[in-house]
Amino acid sequence: MTTPQSSADTATGTAADRAELPGLPVTLADIEEARKLLDGVIVPTPLDHSRALGRLTGSVVHLKCENLQRAGSFKVRGAYVRMAKLSEDQRARGVVAASAGNHAQGVALAASKLGIKATIFMPRGVALPKLQATKDHGAEVMLHGNNVDEALSEAQRYADESGSVFIHPFDNADVVAGQGTIGLEILEQDPEIDTLVLGIGGGGLLAGVAVAVKEMARRQGRHINIIGVQAENAAAYPPSLAADAVVPLSHVSTIADGIAVGKPGQIPFQIIKELVDGVVTVSEDAIANALVFLLERSKMVVEPAGVVGVAALLEGKLAELGIESKHTVAVLSGGNVDPMLMLKVIQSGLAAGGRYLTVKISLRDRPGELSNISRIISETEANVTRVDHSRIGGSLSMGDVTITIDMETRGPEHSEQVLGRLRSSGYQPIVQH
Repeated sequence: MTTPQSSADTATGTAADRAELPGLPVTLADIEEARKLLDGVIVPTPLDHSRALGRLTGSVVHLKCENLQRAGSFKVRGAYVRMAKLSEDQRARGVVAASAGNHAQGVALAASKLGIKATIFMPRGVALPKLQATKDHGAEVMLHGNNVDEALSEAQRYADESGSVFIHPFDNADVVAGQGTIGLEILEQDPEIDTLVLGIGGGGLLAGVAVAVKEMARRQGRHINIIGVQAENAAAYPPSLAADAVVPLSHVSTIADGIAVGKPGQIPFQIIKELVDGVVTVSEDAIANALVFLLERSKMVVEPAGVVGVAALLEGKLAELGIESKHTVAVLSGGNVDPMLMLKVIQSGLAAGGRYLTVKISLRDRPGELSNISRIISETEANVTRVDHSRIGGSLSMGDVTITIDMETRGPEHSEQVLGRLRSSGYQPIVQH
């Protein structure tokens, strides 16, 4: 990877930036060609100025809103470019793909526009809105496996047996070129950008954008930092980059299902290791907190995979890399989120931000105890949302009960005030995580 540059280095660029990019499987010319193919097919998505993120980071921050793209994510770009280049014979045989949702919808939409039959394999337990949306675009959906990697294997087997053309979600040069068109749009919308932050699953989006942005920056004689972000429970790129070879993960588990990929693509990996300035990881709590932040401060509905760039900014990951950014862009890669998952993530995000407190309290089973606790909480101006009352439990003595209380608070300091009042009143609240 290249070395991150501070803001003082961005004016003229380094010698490496001014040199020709290394021979890569995708070029700027490929991306410019892809952009012509996508004319009239995709929506050039807006760049939204986030004052709230700017105040927190000390940088001018814009959000590239691919959550507003057709089919709800950037995936339609790469899928359409790949399929538009198929021969008539290949189109007649149909296409097959695998995805947890976004690539599925992108392929289904592209297939409907090009008049191609599409069969999509999705993991069992896929979010119902993504499943239904894929069907609504006219694709035949098959459920297989417990994760994207298992669905991918089955889709590849189906392609080999049926003769259908396999449309890989990220490990294909045409797909990477299609995703790279986002980079061209960003540079036109924010010519002063010096740092770009976006999520990584298999790597197709990051790879394509890196080629576009780095080559354009090279021609301008300047440096633009490109930082990839992974969920820490689905982070295959850090060990792969350290080993200088693709290293698959044995287990992947994250709420960010759109980037829950256990093995980098060979083509994206080749590009990312040459062009990307750094890869960082963010926790599940940080992802949930970023989703809530965007809902509240930017009025944006974004899926967990689409908020990891914002999570990295909120967590100060650029500073950890020694990057001082003046003009930052974070890509919101998709907005296809299951409402049930959103409910859980919002609760988790509020808890991570200290605004949702759950406590368990053991007390004597006698009149007035629950009323007294309710009074204390009311006096601290916390808002009780749920109370669970139990007389049965392995740790309970005869005549004791346990209550579990969920409440909304104004933040960490307010939560501590509530806990302090309960303790000073003789109770022993145990915070539940």
